[in-house]
This record gives sequence, C-alpha cells and structure tokens, in this order.
Amino acid sequence: MNLIAAVDRHWAIGKGGQLLVSIPHDQKRFRDMTLGKVIVMGRKTLESLPGGQPLYGRVNVVLSENRDFRVKGAVVCHSMEECMKLLSDYPPEDIYIIGGESIYRQFLPVCGQAEITWIDFAYSADAHFPDLDRLPDWEMTSESEEQTYFDLCYTYRIYKRK
Repeated sequence: MNLIAAVDRHWAIGKGGQLLVSIPHDQKRFRDMTLGKVIVMGRKTLESLPGGQPLYGRVNVVLSENRDFRVKGAVVCHSMEECMKLLSDYPPEDIYIIGGESIYRQFLPVCGQAEITWIDFAYSADAHFPDLDRLPDWEMTSESEEQTYFDLCYTYRIYKRK
C-alpha cells in the first residue's frame, strides 16, 4: 500500500481541515496516480474534498468510527480491521492512503511506499504527516528535480520501507 501526501519542510499537511496549499501540477499528479485505484481517507478528509463528495473514477474508502456515517459513492469502514479486510480484495500497489493525520498514522505500519510532495516552506499548521526522514525503517529512494509554483519550490520524493 502507498501513502500519498503534500508536506511542508516540517511535515505539516493541513490547518483547520484544509490543505496548506494547492499546487495545480501536484493536484494533476495526484489525480493521474490515483485514477482507477483505491483511495482511503478519514471522514474529515472526505469533507475537505470538492463538494465534500467522493472523488470520481476511484474506489473511495472512508474510515469513520461513527456507525451512522454514510456517504453515497464511498464504502464506509468503522474500524481498521474492517478496512484491512476490505482492502485485501485489491492489489496493494493500487491502494493509496490520502489522509488525514490520524489515518496516515494508522496505516503507516502496513504501507511500503510513500509518495511525498515536499514543499520547501514552513506553514502554520495543526496536522502533520509522520517525519519519514526520522524513522529508521524508511528511506528516501528518489527525488525529482526542483519544481516551482510562483515563489514555492517543491520536489517529488519517494520513500520506501527498508
């Protein structure tokens, strides 16, 4: 399974339930990578998507402890165990964990790769991705050339579990 996230230089991912920044090229990359695949998210991440709706062309899986939570166009799981059972029906390379913070932390132990957009800027944030540079069982295996969006510099990094 894969983790996919855009992080700032302190591994921050969001504030107030929203992404820190929207970079059109990064959004297109996310779309291209996940189209036709399985995406796993928490309820708050779903609510932050356009219209609060599941993303088109993907199997949307939402993890929520609220047993009454339902959403058209998505499969709702109410526990990690239920979610893992559902995900066992799909090839691991086709599964992308897309957030938020608690979902990333729950799935980190079962994922083998992380696709990280690393933004060279420090934002004010209240949600963070685990700092893979400090985790001994993860290593960065590739990094793209530097990209720019106005005055922001960013790279695409791939981390793999050792």
